[in-house]
Amino acid sequence: MAHRLGIDLGGTKTTVLVLDPEGLPVFRRRVATPAHSYDAILALITSLVAEAEAELGLATTVGIGTPGAISPASGLLRNSNTVCMNGQPIARDLEYRLDREVRIENDANCFALSEALAGAGQGYAVVFGVIIGTGTGGGLVVDGKLVNGPHAISGEWGHNPLPWHRSIDGSPTCYCGKKACIETFLSGPGLEQSYRIRFGDERSSQDIIAGATAGDDACSAMLAHYHDQMARSLAHLINILDPHAIVLGGGMSNIDSIYEEVPELLPRYVFSDFVLTPILQAARGDDSGVYGAALLWE
Repeated sequence: MAHRLGIDLGGTKTTVLVLDPEGLPVFRRRVATPAHSYDAILALITSLVAEAEAELGLATTVGIGTPGAISPASGLLRNSNTVCMNGQPIARDLEYRLDREVRIENDANCFALSEALAGAGQGYAVVFGVIIGTGTGGGLVVDGKLVNGPHAISGEWGHNPLPWHRSIDGSPTCYCGKKACIETFLSGPGLEQSYRIRFGDERSSQDIIAGATAGDDACSAMLAHYHDQMARSLAHLINILDPHAIVLGGGMSNIDSIYEEVPELLPRYVFSDFVLTPILQAARGDDSGVYGAALLWE
């Protein structure tokens, strides 16, 4: 088996990782994503592949996880919250620049694949992987295989409306053009916007979480409401898919209280007399997506 290079193209950071034939990491870099420019993103990916191959002295396969998905109809990227990439033929452009086949999947699909095969979801038959960070995405793995339907949107729970919506939630507009998408509440920017609307103050998501931990009343109320929004969103998912496990990744998945509070809230919303679905934190942390990108060549 060849060395496999994976790239996780995030909204703020891009990570490259190379796995050797035994699956061990032998190269890793993380750099800022030039999210303002499609051409700059192409140049960055090209340079990262060249840097890795030069240092290792060999050629690699290339797998990429990116926000959004390539349309099976047009071959163009769509639904990316890195909006400069939408409508672009990223697979064709990268294959031309790198002179080889490139496998590209939604970043949440890569995350889900990594965690299902060798992470927190290992051993569970049906795993739903959730990314809650700059955006909110999801991926579905059944018996170790990614599920990707005819529209290439399997797992896009973040662009459904927040379930059991209440007036206190508000109805913010999502970048996709619709209102009250789950992403506008559960992402980091979504939490910040909810706090600003509710309390009239600018605070980062990190400050809100830290404030709640320190006993600040406004931050504590906001985080408790966030837990409830998360529970409603995951319950909707459980009601439709009934997965054996849900694995959370992305920056917001590092909120420790999620794993204590949200399972307690799920029975209010799940259409069952009991709820066994474990809500798990990603085992590979920030590297789950990039491992999954490399594993596209598994």
